[in-house]
Amino acid sequence: MAERGYSFSLTTFSPSGKLVQIEYALAAVAAGAPSVGIKASNGVVLATEKKQKSILYDEQSVHKVEPITKHIGMVYSGMGPDYRVLVRRARKLAQQYFLVYQEPIPTGQLVQRVASVMQEYTQSGGVRPFGVSLLIAGWDEDRPYLFQSDPSGAYFAWKATAMGKSYVNGKTFLEKRYNEDLELEDAIHTAILTLKVSLSLNNYKLPISHGSKQDQWHFFFLQESFEGQMTEENIEVGICNEAGFRRLSPAEHLLTECNTFRPLRATAWI
Repeated sequence: MAERGYSFSLTTFSPSGKLVQIEYALAAVAAGAPSVGIKASNGVVLATEKKQKSILYDEQSVHKVEPITKHIGMVYSGMGPDYRVLVRRARKLAQQYFLVYQEPIPTGQLVQRVASVMQEYTQSGGVRPFGVSLLIAGWDEDRPYLFQSDPSGAYFAWKATAMGKSYVNGKTFLEKRYNEDLELEDAIHTAILTLKVSLSLNNYKLPISHGSKQDQWHFFFLQESFEGQMTEENIEVGICNEAGFRRLSPAEHLLTECNTFRPLRATAWI
């Protein structure tokens, strides 16, 4: 009851030491679609649920995995409109850095600047905290990076993490499954299994793509005996490695027999 008197103030701490609006923003994140990030030895995988409210929606009109620069991309859990604002801001920050230094912005620098924007919205008049958490993947200095930034403006580097709905289950699964010697293909598999744990979905077929120096792409199909189905229409996957950050285009989605590899040239990557 005592917390209610502080629930509309951005800058006043409650007697328990909390900024209540930030707690509400974190609740919006926890209610959002699950997202997973895994840092492999040779790249980073981002995966998220992309569930439309109606079959009449054009599923290609909205993307949750977004490129920021050639070598950085991100995904979110929480409120989509807030995410779009941060995507635009992140791209602008990256361009400003390039204009000054004539080189791509390092992943850590971009994360720090985006987190500063999020922190400003926790103490400025006329605004509210962003109702999203971000997973930001990047590749620079010949190594992969994975960061998470929260509505408070706090950010952390991760080896693997999950956020959104049932994130506790996802993190518990990752703690048991993850090891630092994971290759990109194994990380993709683990990311999808983690989403499945978070969503409690079963019996799925899923096309996944990963890159190589020759830009040769393959689809990896998974099937296990569970209820429900995960397809190219309800998840998105982004991968960052030495070739840059890439998101799978729906034009390249192809479902064939399970447990097979089929080569496919990338033609519609963004």
